[in-house]
Amino acid sequence: MNQLKQPFPLAERVIREAECRQLTGICRTTRYMMEKEGKFPARRKLGGRAVGWLLSEVSAWQQSRSKAA
Repeated sequence: MNQLKQPFPLAERVIREAECRQLTGICRTTRYMMEKEGKFPARRKLGGRAVGWLLSEVSAWQQSRSKAA
């Protein structure tokens, strides 16, 4: 029996600044202010000065924005 469904969920992917900006179209400063207000997903500390966002959270945020518009 060959099923197309994945037996395990796909690994969560972390996106960095450039990809987040490309996906959302929102500059870093605006996203950080929105994050502070609870209007954008929180950054994840990756180590040192590196941060990233979970792609699933950013995608969910985008879908919620398109429904509200």
